[in-house]
Amino acid sequence: MLIQHFQMLSRYNSLANHRLYDVCSLLSDVELKQTRPAFFKSIYGTLNHIMIGDAYGGLRLRIWMGRFTGEEMSSQGLDAILYDKFEELRAARVLEDERITAFIEDLDDEFLKGIVTYTNNQGKIYSDPVNLLLAHFFNHQTHHRGQIHDMLTQTEIAPPSLDMHRVISP
Repeated sequence: MLIQHFQMLSRYNSLANHRLYDVCSLLSDVELKQTRPAFFKSIYGTLNHIMIGDAYGGLRLRIWMGRFTGEEMSSQGLDAILYDKFEELRAARVLEDERITAFIEDLDDEFLKGIVTYTNNQGKIYSDPVNLLLAHFFNHQTHHRGQIHDMLTQTEIAPPSLDMHRVISP
């Protein structure tokens, strides 16, 4: 049952990101990058931060997916801007969501029972259960999408509905 739950979260994650990027694409570059009261200073900075948290593969930064796949590398900072142009970031988001979905589709019970040992950005070493870390992984994106949702209310563009039950089965 836990595997199916994470598969549902993966589908939601991808659809919610798609909705959010569709709305953000209506903003000008100036509006996307405008400094706002948020952890990562702007809508654009927060979109980049979510990618930093997720990314693995050909990106310069690998955090959670790298930890899950054993490809961890040190972070260059949680507030790095990976892509200067929105369309590049959006294309990378689509690819990353496809990678996440493929990874989650291949989950098995043995992996979910495992432990991941990793070094966080402050240099501390942790060992945590995979099932807890996967829940955190999806919650992290939801948390920051909520911040972007709030920042969108400060623009002329209405934020999209991101309620899980409306995104998965509209």
